[in-house]
Amino acid sequence: MTALSQSLSTAAPYVKAPLLYKGKVRELYDLGEHFLIVVTDRISAFDYVLDPAVPEKGNVLNRLSAFWFEQTASIQTNHVVHTDVDKLGELITEPELLRNRIMVTLKAERIDIECVVRGYITGGGWRQYQQTSAINGIELPAGMRKNERFPQPIFTPAAKNDVGHDEDIPFERMQELVGAELSEELRDRSIKLYEFAHAYCAERGIILADCKFEFGLIDGKVILIDEIFTPDSSRFWAEGNFAYDIEIDSMDKEPVRTYLLGSDWDKNSKPDPLPEAVVEETTKRYQDIYRRLTGAESY
Repeated sequence: MTALSQSLSTAAPYVKAPLLYKGKVRELYDLGEHFLIVVTDRISAFDYVLDPAVPEKGNVLNRLSAFWFEQTASIQTNHVVHTDVDKLGELITEPELLRNRIMVTLKAERIDIECVVRGYITGGGWRQYQQTSAINGIELPAGMRKNERFPQPIFTPAAKNDVGHDEDIPFERMQELVGAELSEELRDRSIKLYEFAHAYCAERGIILADCKFEFGLIDGKVILIDEIFTPDSSRFWAEGNFAYDIEIDSMDKEPVRTYLLGSDWDKNSKPDPLPEAVVEETTKRYQDIYRRLTGAESY
């Protein structure tokens, strides 16, 4: 069996519970008292879900989130109830297919703000800076270099949109949307989480350049939801690859992006299926970051 035939594109046939939401990667099911999140191997780039799915990607994302939720539980309450597929009994018809891919969670009311923390000026932040000398309304010094580290991490929220792109907004706009007190709490919690993970990654030869979080409310208390410090929600660089003024090869789905940008894809329609070599290299990237972050000898 080739790598391309071992992926999970959807969990729907194997879960006997109502499907509430199907995102680009995750599927959300209603268990009554709790939610069930299943992380598939689907991969997206440039706003398109691509074919084929990437074997083991969902496994990595779910296990990494579970790892980080446990690591950060003492500084931030999260939504995890358990990740054991066997506890779901007859709700799952093919438990081996979903092993290490599920997370049963508390039901929180999502706060419709994506909490982004940037430690380095790169990506979309760099593009904003080039145009306005600011990021999300935060004025920055002149002459900064691409990939330069900020003296202190900056908080650059986005308003979540279920359709289309999330919208980068100034902190003042976030305060208008969700209130000043909650905004300050989310900002402070996000920066604290980033600083914890940045230090953890640095000990393992990895730079956490930026990341994003989602929070919810349960009985008025803030709780961390969704995913945390995965290659899909964070930008990881190998320390040995760091340089100024270049596009650093990130430890995620970069092989897919590189392939698409170098192909004759017109960028206005769904790309043709990815070559097997690109899919296999992407699987290796996800497995490598998992091993390096968790210290696991085998996958």
